[in-house]
Amino acid sequence: MILTTTPTIQGHDITRYHGVVTGEVIIGANIFRDLFAGIRDIVGGRSGSYEKALGGAREEAFEELSRKCADLGGNAVVGIDLDYEVIGERGSMLMVSVSGTAVTIS
Repeated sequence: MILTTTPTIQGHDITRYHGVVTGEVIIGANIFRDLFAGIRDIVGGRSGSYEKALGGAREEAFEELSRKCADLGGNAVVGIDLDYEVIGERGSMLMVSVSGTAVTIS
């Protein structure tokens, strides 16, 4: 399945539009991971635990997007928008959402 942020796919014609599809994943923050991530941020290091959690959430959101596209009969998603949002009490959760238009390409 081709997933792209562009409205078209070079070398392919869009033969059918199936509608908007989305994928959302919400992950909770672990208090100990938060503490150690904060310490690493203070010394300028990268937070490997956050990067791993964020990468996993992003992949899950794209998998959900792809699955919904396939369920509609599409074989590509164009115009994808990726968004991250902190939600929950005291910003205790992170939502990763992706959306785009499911299409059939030839």
